[in-house]
Amino acid sequence: MLEIAQPIKRVFVANRGEIAVRIIRACRAEGLEVVVGVSEADRQSMAARMADRAVCLGPAPASQSYLRADLITTAAHGTGCQAVHPGYGFLSERAEMSRACDTYGITFIGPPVDAIEAMGDKLSAIRLAKAAGVPVVPGSDKLSSASEVQAAAESIGYPCLLKASAGGGGRGMRIVRDPRGLQAEFEKASAEALAAFGDGTVYLEKFIERAKHIEIQVLGDRHGNLVHLFDRDCSVQRRHQKLIEESPSPVLPPARRQEMADAALALARGVSYFSAGTVEFVYDADADRFYFLEMNTRVQVEHPVTELVTGVDIVREQLRIAAGERLSVAQRDIVVRGHAIECRINAENPRQGFLPAPGRIKRWQVPEGEGMRLDTHCEEGYLIPPYYDSMVAKLIAFGSDRTQAIERLTSGLNRFQIDGIATTAELNRDVLQSQAFKEASVTTRWLETEFLSQWNASTPMR
Repeated sequence: MLEIAQPIKRVFVANRGEIAVRIIRACRAEGLEVVVGVSEADRQSMAARMADRAVCLGPAPASQSYLRADLITTAAHGTGCQAVHPGYGFLSERAEMSRACDTYGITFIGPPVDAIEAMGDKLSAIRLAKAAGVPVVPGSDKLSSASEVQAAAESIGYPCLLKASAGGGGRGMRIVRDPRGLQAEFEKASAEALAAFGDGTVYLEKFIERAKHIEIQVLGDRHGNLVHLFDRDCSVQRRHQKLIEESPSPVLPPARRQEMADAALALARGVSYFSAGTVEFVYDADADRFYFLEMNTRVQVEHPVTELVTGVDIVREQLRIAAGERLSVAQRDIVVRGHAIECRINAENPRQGFLPAPGRIKRWQVPEGEGMRLDTHCEEGYLIPPYYDSMVAKLIAFGSDRTQAIERLTSGLNRFQIDGIATTAELNRDVLQSQAFKEASVTTRWLETEFLSQWNASTPMR
């Protein structure tokens, strides 16, 4: 395992928004000093005010600030930081960020660079999953021409799914139901992947019509200890982006839950993984079968639901792991108690095609009460800039069971008052109150193919 060159006393936070605030709070709890890198648009942000020091990385566009590994590591080194926490998004899963830290002898708070590279390429990850005995969706290798795509589709069968090899988040992803649209969809997928990731390589997978998205949270230290923190169900999605997540999954049979956890640990061991990571699966509930999707080598947006049901602080564990400490928990100590649900509240107008809605928050009244948690960087008077992800808050509810969690989260959304911008809060509340969500019958395509058309045609619930 890797040697720790120096103790960690000061951490550089290379991110913004709610995750920057979350990391700063975890650092405080660990007795660590914090420096945060900000763009010009974030000079007066909550994270900038909370940190011991804020350093401006550059102009507002992320390409000139939050996506500049050279600027981040220079700033971290210049402010005497021994470690960099990348949060999620931006450079969190880029090997270049880890290597840039190495040039200054700074600890990257994340997994080994080999694991980042192995899991960053989806086809490489699939090969490793196969080697670890993890079930994978029937699919192809890299495809670079329409003729190769056609041959692969005929072999796999329709419907199939075109996916970008170098990235995720739904970009470069296209469903193909018959040969007629194959070439056009391939060209679109490849162009989108090239624009998003600088790599137009795609591959093909069998498309599962009624899929659920299940993921397993793992934690490993530099001493070879590795545990899982059970599962999350992230099936409420729009354009492959998660909107509502919960833990534990309400649909997994106990045997399948254990098999998924074992598979996730096997994959993580195969790349000598440490820090926080998430192994994602597609679950065919009709056939009661699961398949590997990808591994995210960072902390997830939805980590709070796992923290609430297991009592494990994932971000603090990341900090301790980076400092060379052993995991604070063993597998036998980790049990799930109760149920937690999280909804992402975005500055978007869902009744106008999810049009982004940056602007100034004129009123910000947050819900409080038993079982409520709010992760946010926003407050009354805050000006939401147009340059970044639209998420303004994550509202999470914990209950003794799923029914209570739904009730508490619904109540919280009703009491959450945000004026001045449009948000997805109302949509989230109505999803929670839908019969399909209460019955846990939603799939990854349910929101788009069934719910939204009916919701938009209805009178807004009050």
